[in-house]
Amino acid sequence: MNPAEEYILSRDEPYRSILLHLKAVIETVIPEVDMKYKWNIPCFYAGKQPICYLNASYKGKYVDMAFWNSAYLTKHIALMVSQDRKVVKSLRYSSLEEIKDTILIDVLEESYALRAKGFYKKN
Repeated sequence: MNPAEEYILSRDEPYRSILLHLKAVIETVIPEVDMKYKWNIPCFYAGKQPICYLNASYKGKYVDMAFWNSAYLTKHIALMVSQDRKVVKSLRYSSLEEIKDTILIDVLEESYALRAKGFYKKN
């Protein structure tokens, strides 16, 4: 088992279920995505382009699905959290029931389409 899978499977509930669901949606929407283990968390790449990462916060009691190129995203921005971060925005879930797949898919598709844009928005 690779470290990213181990990270997901070793989490307590409800984090494990949330992470597994998010992973399944990511892999369905972006079939060529590759899950890597960087910065001690699962990170998803399409080729060499980072798309998003997952982080279970026991302290905050949520799972963050953070988008690498969130500076360029336009869909569902009002639902995203950027707390204490300058660039990265995320969809945040405390339960499996909170996940709205249609919103998640919209953001994933947009993030994938903009994958070559990079991290910082250049004016």
